[in-house]
Amino acid sequence: MTALLTLTVLVLVAIAIWQMTKIFELSQLKAENAEIATDSDNKYNGYLLFGFLIFIYGITIFSFAKYTKVLLPEASSAHGHEYDQLMWVSFAIIFFVQFITQALLHYFGYKYRGEEGKKALFFADNDRLEFIWTIIPVIVLAGLILWGLYTWTNIMEVNDEDDPLIVELYAQQFNWTARYGGEDNVLGDASVRLIDIDRANVLGLDESDPNSADDILVKELHLPVGRKVNFMMRSQDVLHSAYMPHFRAQMNCVPGMITQFSFTPTVTTADMRLNPDVVEKVKTVNGIRAKKAAKGEPNSDPWEFDYVLLCNKICGKSHYNMQMKIIVETEEEYNKWIAEQATFKETIASVE
Repeated sequence: MTALLTLTVLVLVAIAIWQMTKIFELSQLKAENAEIATDSDNKYNGYLLFGFLIFIYGITIFSFAKYTKVLLPEASSAHGHEYDQLMWVSFAIIFFVQFITQALLHYFGYKYRGEEGKKALFFADNDRLEFIWTIIPVIVLAGLILWGLYTWTNIMEVNDEDDPLIVELYAQQFNWTARYGGEDNVLGDASVRLIDIDRANVLGLDESDPNSADDILVKELHLPVGRKVNFMMRSQDVLHSAYMPHFRAQMNCVPGMITQFSFTPTVTTADMRLNPDVVEKVKTVNGIRAKKAAKGEPNSDPWEFDYVLLCNKICGKSHYNMQMKIIVETEEEYNKWIAEQATFKETIASVE
């Protein structure tokens, strides 16, 4: 990769020097340097067009072959398949159109190059062609937009059907806190004005609300596989964005309001670690880290795959580090874990 980048830079530098040389020549007021394109020049430029066409096709194929391995693995949520399908269909249409139009553009650029004594024939307008190249994009784009709206509507349908687990994601510079509704699965009222660090009320829960007593605050998000989760999201300070890439889920966290998102996790963390794409990615990353460890460099400990919650808005100087581990597990494992967590009432009592 380094060699390719170096070669690319050298080529670009050579082109820049060549262009500067041409500019210098044009600046010289000599009759013999008048830049009048000859048939040979036009033919040469036509061949360069074909060379560039081969280059853009080649770099596209190379990029797919080289970098598709860094793409996300299969979606781990119920709606993720439809989301990915829409993306890949869009990609297919874009690259099909790009392949055809670029080929035609460069071919006609060569075929109708300037030649001495040849006068270009052109049409001021052609209603049929105008209709064709207008209506086809309209139909294709309208289809994609309608499909996208339908998909978005399905994804954003947050409701209480199927007995969803209620979880709040609370964002602040530069960390996340998750809050579960406890045994009654109902979140107590909260406001940033009620935050009291001395009493361990870091999320501003209303202590007078009975629903707050059994709420559970944690720094690691656990989700039971196969159960729908309704997320309620708040921000304490600035605009954040709760981004869970493996679940194809993202929603802004806006100060002063509650935003919502819902999905059903379908693959446990343990099963995802056995996914061939994930296994290969972990192997690659750990190979890089092993080389860093051999040199005594930091951040070289072996890596193990985990789902993660990230902030996808640039929210400040430590934005890059604003993340929280997500564990998807069986219902039994989740129930065991949640039973071990202290409730808000117990936490408050422990500091009094």
